[in-house]
Amino acid sequence: MAVDRVNEVKKYLHRADKTALGNFLGKLHPADIGFMFQDLEFEEKLSILSLLDFEKAGSVLSELDPGERSEILLSLEPELLSHIAEAIPSDEAADILSEVPEEKAEKTLELMEEEEAEDVEELMKYAPETAGGIMTPEFFSLSEETTVDEAILALRREKNVEMLSYLYVVSEDGNLSGVVSLRRLITADGDCRLKEIVNRDVITARTDVDQEEVARLVRKYDLRALAIVDEKGRLVGRVTVDDVMDVIEEEATEDIYKMVGTDDEELSKKSILNVSKLRLPWLLTSLVGGIIAATIMKSFNVTLENVIALAFFVPVIMGMGGNIGMQSSTIVVRGLATGRIDLGHIWGVLFREIRTGALMGLICGVAVGVAAHIFQGKVMLGVVVASSMFIAITVAAAVGALMPLLLKSFKIDPAIASGPFVTTANDITGLLIYFFLATSFIRYLG
Repeated sequence: MAVDRVNEVKKYLHRADKTALGNFLGKLHPADIGFMFQDLEFEEKLSILSLLDFEKAGSVLSELDPGERSEILLSLEPELLSHIAEAIPSDEAADILSEVPEEKAEKTLELMEEEEAEDVEELMKYAPETAGGIMTPEFFSLSEETTVDEAILALRREKNVEMLSYLYVVSEDGNLSGVVSLRRLITADGDCRLKEIVNRDVITARTDVDQEEVARLVRKYDLRALAIVDEKGRLVGRVTVDDVMDVIEEEATEDIYKMVGTDDEELSKKSILNVSKLRLPWLLTSLVGGIIAATIMKSFNVTLENVIALAFFVPVIMGMGGNIGMQSSTIVVRGLATGRIDLGHIWGVLFREIRTGALMGLICGVAVGVAAHIFQGKVMLGVVVASSMFIAITVAAAVGALMPLLLKSFKIDPAIASGPFVTTANDITGLLIYFFLATSFIRYLG
């Protein structure tokens, strides 16, 4: 279906049939148009945007990956950008304008309607990955002194707020007092004031809270929207569940890319040189680790020359240590991201992974030790290999769990602890353990 749509679009573009293309695009959802962009040339993308109404063009831009969107935004004139920014929600407009050069963003804001420009400019003051950066300033609030009848009448007149499930109740100075659900509102007496039926036990987040914490709160308390307040407790915006879904996808994608040493801009890069620049640093980490491993083996060449059978089990020791380390680090990274693990439980998490690693190490160690004895007919070789496997896996589990926790405590993204970094560290550790034990008991291996 997607391929058919792309072919249809290319056919209209080739014929320069703007009318037919405009009609065809008018039937498509912005998400479908954005998905097609990955198969279109740059000039074709600009041609399509020029045929869409401003609101739909803005929605399409919001659907694109950051790298692809930035490239397009650089080519759009401030006048066109201002029309697009006015037609879409202010939080989406702020996201878009934050990706263009400062001078161009200022020019665009100057061309916008004053009230809308002020909303967008206010949102742009917040860091992109905070509650303030992802919130929308459009919300429905009423004074505590408002009666139920007055509130219902005001609701009927409200047309600019989407996903209105409950209204916010504020004090005279704008501080958030609580919320009233629509169900509670329509069942209350008409002359009752909102302060009498307000639910004051409301979950909020400050504007400077990280977006991951916002997502965790919405997920934990099953909220449709989260109220955002400033440092004085004044209601300044809200984050809706659809925004949170975007955050969850963005953070999960970012973590997955970091685990393999790249980022989410790779898919939008056509040049293999640029893609290679993203991946190469982590591959060089693995390469350096491999060289270190080779150096370790060379330093134990006397041990290997005396007992050549030791070399047969080097890949097993290295591979198992790396795999166990990856399992532990992935579990901890994901737990930190979802809030199921925090730094207050660091020792509990670490000891659990050590115990788990020890159990798996014992099972795998016995298995490989028996195999070594059967293959070579030497009991002591089996004992050395089994012991090395047990210790290497236990240490790998500890390293895999500890590294993300340490990075988190230093406010560094723990996702970078996974992938080549942990695997390489555990390869080296496993080799050192293996050859140290083999050298210590070499007189029994001959």
